This record gives sequence, C-alpha cells and structure tokens, in this order.
Amino acid sequence: MVGQKRLAKFAVIFLFLLPSLAGLVLFQIVPMIASAAISFTNWDMLTKAHFIGWDNYREALHDERSLTSLGNIVQFIAGYLPSVIILGMLLAVLLNRKMRGVKLYRVFVFVPVITSWVAVSIVWRWLLNGQSGFVNYLLSLVGIHGPVWLQSFTWAMPAIIAVTVWKDMGYVTIILLAGLQEISDEYYEAALIDGAGSFQRFFRVTLPLVTPSLFFVLVISMINGFQLFDQVMVMTNGGPAGRTSTLVQQIYENAFQGNKMGFASAQSWILFLIIFAVTIVQQSLQKRWVTYER
Repeated sequence: MVGQKRLAKFAVIFLFLLPSLAGLVLFQIVPMIASAAISFTNWDMLTKAHFIGWDNYREALHDERSLTSLGNIVQFIAGYLPSVIILGMLLAVLLNRKMRGVKLYRVFVFVPVITSWVAVSIVWRWLLNGQSGFVNYLLSLVGIHGPVWLQSFTWAMPAIIAVTVWKDMGYVTIILLAGLQEISDEYYEAALIDGAGSFQRFFRVTLPLVTPSLFFVLVISMINGFQLFDQVMVMTNGGPAGRTSTLVQQIYENAFQGNKMGFASAQSWILFLIIFAVTIVQQSLQKRWVTYER
C-alpha cells in the first residue's frame, strides 16, 4: 500500500511536470543534440548532410573572422563588465537610502531593462549619428566636435559598450539592491560602536556581505557579454571592417546567410565550451572572495 501511494504521488507530480518537461525536451534538449550532430557535417540545409568529422571545428579555430570576433568579445567584456558592476553598485547604494520618491527612481532605473533591444538600438543609432545625432549636438554646445561614433574604428566598440551598460545597469542595480537589503543593521551598529566611518563601513561591512549578489551579477554579465548580438546587429552590423563583429553574429551569418549550418553549429559549440569553462573557473574562484553570511 505504501509503495502504491508513493507511486501514485510520483505519477501526479510527473503529470503536472509533463508540459514543462515536454517543452524542455522538444525545444532545448533535442535541438542541442541535433546541433551537436550537425556540427560534424557539411549540411547546407539544401542538400544531404555528409559526415566530415572534426573539420568544422578545426576550420573554426583557424578562421580569421572567428578569431577576430573572439577578440572583439574580450575587448567588449573588458570594458562592459567593470563599468556595469561599478555603476550598478553605486546606484544600488544610492537607491538603498531612505529618501522621497525612491520607489519611483527604482522604476526609472529598471525601465531600460524591459525595453526591446531592437527599439533601443534604433534610438541609440540615431542619437550617435555622426552628422545629425543628439549626442554630437550636445558636445558641440561645449565646443567639442564629436566623432562619427558607429563608423569609427576607435569609437564603435566603446559606443556599443556604453549603450549596453546603460540598458543592463538597471538589472545589476536591482540584484545588488536586493543583496544590500538583506544585510542586517546589527553589523552597521557594531561598526559604528567601533568608530568606523562611512568608507570603512562600506568596504568592511557592505562590500563583503554583498559579494554573493556580486558573484551572481558577475556570472550573468559575463555570459551575456559572450552572447553579444542584438545591439551590434542593429547599430553597426559588425562594422566598421569587423571591429564590432561578434561570434554570435558570425554564427547567424554562417547559418542563415551562408547556409553553412555545420560550420555555424561548430562555432556555437565552441562558444558554449568557452562560456562553460569561464563559468567553471568563476565557480572555483568564488570561495576566495565571496562571503556567505552564517
């Protein structure tokens, strides 16, 4: 009887989970397995696929455009990651204070996060227009001749970084704000009794205790950085001369414009392995700097 009741319980649980499990299998697991299989072929979506072994992976690892795209991603992450985390932390500390209208300010900070990347990119492409953009107009008011942002070898990537930080900063802020609000006031009271100033309280109390939230933000932001695509596709299309091209853009172009589905699948698995390896390293290093309140 006990075994039958347990079996019936598992059957009910499985029945409720079945719609989600079906979606997971059909739209994630099966496509992943299919992508892995396709990566070992030269399938062009028009003719029959032929098995070619590791040729796509070897080609991807020696392809100049793929390597350039990886370099661009590293450059993007180097500028994006510290900027979004530092600015998000500053905003979180500011919005954690008791002041009039603070809830409204939190809403304003989060609005860019829920805005479509395509819409945001179109607006920023106009704002950063080298001839008639609003940003260069504001710079001209103080006597500065603004560059042709999105067509400049020097300024195209910083412009992409700035726009991405502007859009993602609200998400980082909210996560860090939640972490700040979980810190007990007892720690600050003890620090005040010991004579700690505001900077000492921040670096000795706030920063260590918010490291779990910082770790989460770091991992998510790093993954998002490697998957950079929408804003580049709309604002620069990888230009000028490939200076803002990314690996996800290369995957899209090879798969759906060049019909090189096998090669694109190999690139996507290489990107997955890079992200997986970086995430594993982050997980292993967290013990050295993340402080969990006991």
